[in-house]
Amino acid sequence: MIAAPLLIRNARLVDPLASEPRDASLLAIDGRIAAINPAETPADAITVDAQGMLLAPGIVDFGVFAAEPRACRFGGITRVALMPDGAHPLDQPGLIERAAKAGKPDLWIHPLAAATRALEGQTLAETGLMQAAGARGVATGRTRVADAGVMARVLAYAGGLGLVTVTHAEDEGLTRGAVATTSEMAFRLGLPSAPAMAEAMAVARDIALVEVTGAPLHFRQLTTAAAFDLVRAAKRRGLPVTCGITPAHLLLNDVALGEWRTFARLSPPLRGEDDRQAALAALADGTIDVLCSAHDPRGPEDKRLPFADAAPGMAGAETLLALGLGLVHDGTISLTRLFALLAANPARLLGVEAGTLAVGAEADLILVDPDTPWQIDTRRMSARAGNTPFDGLPVQGRVRSVWKGGRRID
Repeated sequence: MIAAPLLIRNARLVDPLASEPRDASLLAIDGRIAAINPAETPADAITVDAQGMLLAPGIVDFGVFAAEPRACRFGGITRVALMPDGAHPLDQPGLIERAAKAGKPDLWIHPLAAATRALEGQTLAETGLMQAAGARGVATGRTRVADAGVMARVLAYAGGLGLVTVTHAEDEGLTRGAVATTSEMAFRLGLPSAPAMAEAMAVARDIALVEVTGAPLHFRQLTTAAAFDLVRAAKRRGLPVTCGITPAHLLLNDVALGEWRTFARLSPPLRGEDDRQAALAALADGTIDVLCSAHDPRGPEDKRLPFADAAPGMAGAETLLALGLGLVHDGTISLTRLFALLAANPARLLGVEAGTLAVGAEADLILVDPDTPWQIDTRRMSARAGNTPFDGLPVQGRVRSVWKGGRRID
């Protein structure tokens, strides 16, 4: 269904490709951005007065474990890159095709194909067939591929097809059985832990494989100073390496685990304060490419357990934008940089024409009131579970309207 022409006027446009926001109008025709400050408007255009609010590209949430349209609508997310983990790993073309169709027309789901059959890290999956079925990348899942030879073949195969490989970055030899980062807090709580260096060890190996294969690689989440240093060095050498992070790892450290709070049980785990500060610096200097929610709703059956038995993960789709705007309010990053992290960069990794306000891009748009205050409340979240470590936190910034392909999503 083709949307009627749409004119949004009196808006503050936030284009990740621009140096700063600007006051302008935007015209969308046939689901794509047709003009900025148009000289003429179709007579049948739907006109919206933005009243000076922010008009930005819809968020492209890279690396979610569940695609929930209501939660995404609340958070201004119009596309997600879906991880292959699940009861049935996305390692077959039919599963990929079904996942890609599941959210349309309101939410576009871009499946990441399982790198290996059943995500077991041994035999390569049929990536070519899954790409034809709709896969937009390849992913190792919640863990990395331990065998370096298999990982090299994954990178070469995916790279030859023009797909990015997405990997988890922790050395399983060090992290097996661990639920926290080795620290005073983990010791005081009696939690099995692993040193933060497990992340850098995994990153170093995979960067070496990128040097051999030349294939693009995205570390879904990096959280330590040593890992960021390795990525910086790789980028200086011109290697196609990118990385992401969640707001939780930017705003919380391992003190949040106090009193065995299972909502703060994440993967990778929360780090010490020095690593958190290094993450903020990496966000500011451009080392980090993607800000993602890692949306992974977990109910009481997974979270109301002893800490070591609880499942990792947090419901993050509804809070991603507000927490990101907090980084703008405190001066860590600019508004345009925020939407590069949330929209333009993840769209580029997926190879989709979205994530910007450029003429010709798909009209995936969100209207945001950046100053509206609200409080995160697990009991009122739209996700199927409200497991967030930010429960009770006052935030600013709320999505007022969402358009997918120029069509308003209610």
